[in-house]
Amino acid sequence: MKNFFILLLIGFLILVSLGEGAAQEETPLGMAVEFMDHAACAYISQDKGWFKEEGLNLTTYESYVTGMALAAALARGDIQVAYICLIPAINVYANAKVPIKIVAGTHKYGYGLVVNPDKVKIIQDLEKPDIRLGCVREGGAVDVLLHRTMDNYNLNKEKILNRIQRMDPVKQVLAIKMGQLDAAFLPEQWATMAEESGFKMLLMSQEVWPEMQGSVLVVKEELIKNHPDLVKKLVKVTKRATNWANQYREEAAEIMARQLQITKGSLFPINTAEEAGRLDITPEVLFRSMERLKYTTDINPEMVQETIDYLAKLGYIKSSFPAEDILDLSFIEE
Repeated sequence: MKNFFILLLIGFLILVSLGEGAAQEETPLGMAVEFMDHAACAYISQDKGWFKEEGLNLTTYESYVTGMALAAALARGDIQVAYICLIPAINVYANAKVPIKIVAGTHKYGYGLVVNPDKVKIIQDLEKPDIRLGCVREGGAVDVLLHRTMDNYNLNKEKILNRIQRMDPVKQVLAIKMGQLDAAFLPEQWATMAEESGFKMLLMSQEVWPEMQGSVLVVKEELIKNHPDLVKKLVKVTKRATNWANQYREEAAEIMARQLQITKGSLFPINTAEEAGRLDITPEVLFRSMERLKYTTDINPEMVQETIDYLAKLGYIKSSFPAEDILDLSFIEE
C-alpha cells in the first residue's frame, strides 16, 4: 500500500509538470520585427525553427519598414516582444508610456549617409541649397544620426533641416533610383541597396557615434513578471542566432534575403507594392550590409544613457531618465 501511494504521488507530480510545460508552450506571444537586417537574429531564428524548438508560441509575427511604425505597434496588447532600434524603443517608453524593458542588444551601428558622388563630395556639401536630402521622420534613429552628424561637423542646421524630404527608407531608395535625391540618411540594408544605384557611402554611424547601440530586444514588463522563463528563452535564442550569424555570415545573408523577399510580398500596401517589388534584396547586398554591423547581444548601459540624454537634448523626449529604468540585463547575464 505504501508503494502504491508513492507511485501515485510520482504520477501526480509528472502530470503537474507536463501540464505546466504545456501551459508555457501555449502562452501566446506576439512578436514584431523591423524589415531590415538589424533583426537578423529574429529572421534566422524563425527560418531555422529555433523559436518553436524552445517552445515559444508565436501567434503574431509582424514586420515593419520603420522602427517608428514598430514602436506604435508595441502599444497594442497583442505584441509582447519586439526587435527594434534603440531610439524608437526609448521614444515609445518615454512618450507613449509603454511598459517595456530592454533585455538584450542585437547589434551596434547599422546606419549611414549615402550620396550621389557627383553632387556631394564632402559632408559640408549638405548645406548647399540645391542638394536634395532624404531622411526618415523626426525622432527616427537615422534622423537622430543626422542631428549627431550636424553637431559633430558643425553644420548649419537651418540650411539643412528645412530642405529635408521626409520619407520611409523604401521610398528613399526608390527616389534614389529615379534620380530624385542627392543624399539620404538610411538604415541598413537600405543604405547598401542605394549603392546599387550608383550612390556612395560617405559616412557610417560608427564614424559619427562610436559604439552606437543599434537595435535591441524588448519585452513587455508583464511578460517578465508572469513568464520570466519565456524571456529567458527569447534571450537564449537571440544569442544563438547572433553567434550563428557571426560564424556563418554568407549563409546568414542568404537566409535574410529569402526571408525579406517572402515578407516583402505582404508588407507593402497595394499602391506601393509594385514599386517596392522592383527593389531586389539579394544575398550579395545583404552580405555587404551585414558586414557593416557589429552583431552582438551585449549592451552598454552607459551608451543607452548617452542616447537617452541626447534624445532629451533634441526634444524628442520630454526629459532624461535613468537608463536602468528601461533596462533589465539580468537575462543576458545568465
